[in-house]
Amino acid sequence: MAKDGSLESEKYIKGEVKAVFFYNEQNHYSVLRVQVLETTEAQIEKDVTVTGYFPLFEEEETYTFFGKMTNHPKFGEQFQATHFRKELPTTKEGIIHYLSGDLFKGIGKKTAQSVVEHLGENAISKILQNPSVLDSVPKLNSEKAKALSAALKQHQGLEQVMISLNSYGFGPQLSMKIYQAYQDQTIEKIKDNPYQLVQDIQGIGFAKADELGEQIGIYGNNPERLKAAILYILEQASLQEGHVYLTVGQLQEKAKQLLDQANQGIVLNEDILQSVSRLSDSKDVILDEEKVYMPALYYAEQGVARHLKRISSQTEYEDAFPESEFLLSLGSLEERMNVQYAPSQRDAIRKALMSPIMLLTGGPGTGKTTVIKGIVELYADLHGISLDQKEYKKDNPFPVLLAAPTGRAAKRMSEATGLPAVTIHRLLGWNGAEGFDHNEDQPISGKLLIVDEVSMVDIWLANSLLKALPEHIQLIMVGDEDQLPSVGPGQVLRDMLSSDSLPAARLTDIYRQAEGSSIIEMAHDIKNGKVTENLLSPTPDRSFIRCGTQQISDVVKKVIVNARNKGYTARDIQVLAPMYKGGAGIDMLNKLLQEIFNPPHHKKRELAFGDVVYRNGDKVLQLVNQPESNVFNGDMGEIVSIFYAKENTEKEDMIVISFEGNEVTYTKQDFNQFTHAYCCSIHKSQGSEFPIVVLPVVKSYYRMLRRNLIYTAITRSKQFLILCGEPDAFQRGIQSREGIERQTTLAAKLSGESLNTELQTLQDELPFSIQDANIGMEGVTPFDFM
Repeated sequence: MAKDGSLESEKYIKGEVKAVFFYNEQNHYSVLRVQVLETTEAQIEKDVTVTGYFPLFEEEETYTFFGKMTNHPKFGEQFQATHFRKELPTTKEGIIHYLSGDLFKGIGKKTAQSVVEHLGENAISKILQNPSVLDSVPKLNSEKAKALSAALKQHQGLEQVMISLNSYGFGPQLSMKIYQAYQDQTIEKIKDNPYQLVQDIQGIGFAKADELGEQIGIYGNNPERLKAAILYILEQASLQEGHVYLTVGQLQEKAKQLLDQANQGIVLNEDILQSVSRLSDSKDVILDEEKVYMPALYYAEQGVARHLKRISSQTEYEDAFPESEFLLSLGSLEERMNVQYAPSQRDAIRKALMSPIMLLTGGPGTGKTTVIKGIVELYADLHGISLDQKEYKKDNPFPVLLAAPTGRAAKRMSEATGLPAVTIHRLLGWNGAEGFDHNEDQPISGKLLIVDEVSMVDIWLANSLLKALPEHIQLIMVGDEDQLPSVGPGQVLRDMLSSDSLPAARLTDIYRQAEGSSIIEMAHDIKNGKVTENLLSPTPDRSFIRCGTQQISDVVKKVIVNARNKGYTARDIQVLAPMYKGGAGIDMLNKLLQEIFNPPHHKKRELAFGDVVYRNGDKVLQLVNQPESNVFNGDMGEIVSIFYAKENTEKEDMIVISFEGNEVTYTKQDFNQFTHAYCCSIHKSQGSEFPIVVLPVVKSYYRMLRRNLIYTAITRSKQFLILCGEPDAFQRGIQSREGIERQTTLAAKLSGESLNTELQTLQDELPFSIQDANIGMEGVTPFDFM
């Protein structure tokens, strides 16, 4: 608006709301039909669709919407509003009609008439300025007076907040998020400390808060600015780089760089150090021997170390069985399963059964699954228990527990052992914002727990798991230390192994080599930093197609089309890539692969979400944990149904996804919880195996190409591996170990450093927050896909 309050400087529509087509109670996104009374838009005639983030509007009321015309690909022209203004009635009759409407519960026509007669035509502005004026209105009790002033304040307050936030540069969706957090104190909170937004509102980073701070006069070495910068840097270091701590020097350097780049004057190192000291005094950070931690990470790491020591201190397992009894039982098992365990595998099984805790690690083909199966079978035999679940009741729970970080990894574990396996979240009873049901006060029930894919477990989840373990439980933790570390902070498996303080068995001999797997041979070359000599020479189970970044899409397309023409489906083939953007990125490859596997058809339903189109039959990937639906980050599913808003009582677009028969319904505000999975990131593929893996490796991935990333991708392939790209990029990635060392102190805590006795008394703190691959490909080679 112009300075005089006119509408000259903004595009607007003034009109009566005739219908509310859609209203989302969670984020207030609305779709309205408005009868136009006045507008700057020449092309608009009588009625128009208006979208934006509003409170629930009353029909037949007049509003002015500010924004711009847009053209939706499905719904046509719409006016997209950034903010709005309620046009209050100016006549006594209009004000009475307004106050007796549905917005003001309990206020009838007689009460509204009494208010207006007593306060006059300026009744609304008088109430907003001073709610106590209602005290003098005859026969208006205090309850109704409070409700009336509160409703007026809410609806008029939101309008003013949205206008103010828009002037600060916030879009309508973010503005509504801020308003939901702070309500009528929004502007006061922002002016008091805009940097609090970084901590309270998801989607607002330090740069945006800093820009806002400068607008309201906070800059330079302001204490709140320095505090926000330091906390933001620590949070980013943990979430983006996986560090548990930063040194004082690192934090000082990063903070100075972040603060100085805003051109608000030079911030001295002394200012930053003083701020770190103040944050340490207030317990907003933990400062320990020149290391600076976020408290949640510090206590989680302390908790993991303490509980590992607690479990490993049990002594009753060391001489539980005579050697002769173990060997007799093992021989019987080998005969029953028609298998011959190698010496290293026998040693691993024996160590697992004779220790309260053991770490089992090894690369592909080294027999980890065979050892797990042997541990379970021998444990049951030596303890005289049955592995038939039907023999156990609620008051006598099944004693053997199997768990993994993802649903797919748990399913693989179950298939290998014939026993039920669940995600760690499900084992612990995740219940959303309240955290886990099981903890130190309410531990899980079980005698033997085997956790697979531990390389994927971050320090937070490890702490939650370990503190929920009861006394007298045997714990086997299984993983491949050469894979990528967890997405979250820490490197739990690697730290436990490197501490040399816990019993461990490392399997190094390759037992699946007899099957002629050159993929396994390549994987072990990679973990040793070697490039396979015959990298470019085709073998029966792998090949390398040379091409540049610009040719990746064509090469991948030819491989996939040939595979599809031979009868293979999207479930049989997984394309993996390390980056989302670019000509060889995940986003581009997903669009390409969707057109091959699931092209548009006039009989096939689809929904647009941003620039992504989802169709019935699409292969999708879950991006967040949703334990209440038994779906977890990394699970893959298929879209089985799409419902349009006009077809259901909720008036919302919906997508139903089946995760191995478990159907979960998503409304549009939740569509960001999944994405296409024809191509997925290597991180998201952890814990899974696929019959066919297609892996582009090009120089444009240079920031991500590292040995453990390539190793993790290679080991996802169960039967066929097709590499495409530049051999020198592949070689550079194998030789690069840069960026993989995370800053943690778990290994040091386990290997002898005593735990702070004061901290031991503290409660652990935690932030909160496929089918079998035998697909009939005997005699087929990667050349059949090219």
